Amino acid sequence: MLKELDGLSIVCFHDLTLYEQDKDDLDRLASSGIWQWIAANHRYNTLLWNEEDKARRTDVEAAEIAASKRLIDQYNQKRNDAIEALDEVILGELSNVRLANNARLNSETAGSMIDRLSILALKIFHMRKQTERTDASAIHIDTCKKKLERLINQRKDLASCFDNLLIEAAQGRAYFKVYRQFKMYNDPTLNPYLYQQSTGAGKRAS
Repeated sequence: MLKELDGLSIVCFHDLTLYEQDKDDLDRLASSGIWQWIAANHRYNTLLWNEEDKARRTDVEAAEIAASKRLIDQYNQKRNDAIEALDEVILGELSNVRLANNARLNSETAGSMIDRLSILALKIFHMRKQTERTDASAIHIDTCKKKLERLINQRKDLASCFDNLLIEAAQGRAYFKVYRQFKMYNDPTLNPYLYQQSTGAGKRAS
C-alpha cells in the first residue's frame, strides 16, 4: 500500500477534489484503504475553511457566529480523528520493519504532513481565485500571484519531505508515533465550563 502512496498522488487527489474533477474515480479511490482517511481529512479541512470564513462575518446576528464556532469545533475534531487514523494505518503497514539502532524519531507524523498538504491545497486554491478577480486592483493581483508562487513551492517541499519520511521509515532509518490530540475543550469531562454546567457546580446559590 505504501508503495502507492506518495506526495504527488496526494497533491493531485487534493486538487482534483477541490476542482471537482474526475469525481467518479476519486469516489472509488476514497472508498478504500488509507485514501478514505485522506479524503475525510481533506473534506473536514474544506468544511473548516468555509466555516472559518463565515465565522468572521460582521453583518449577521451573533447566534449565527456562535453556530459557526460550534461547527468549527466539530469539524476540527473530525479532522484530527482522520489524522490519527492515517498514522495508525501507515504505522500498521510499517509494523514489520526493524528499526536501525540509530533510527531517528521524526517529530511530525505522516498523517500530520498529509493534513498540512491538504491545508496548502486549500490555500493554493483560494489564492489562485484571488489572482483571477476582476474587481481587485492590479497591486492586489500581483501580490496574490507572488503568494501563490510561494505556496506552491512550500507544498512541493512538503511533498518531498513526506516522500523522504516514508522511504526512511520503510528502511528502518526513521520512525514516528501516533500522537493523540486530546482536545480538552471538546471533552465535557475535561472542560471545566462544561462539567461544572452539567453537575451544577459553580452555580450561585439562589
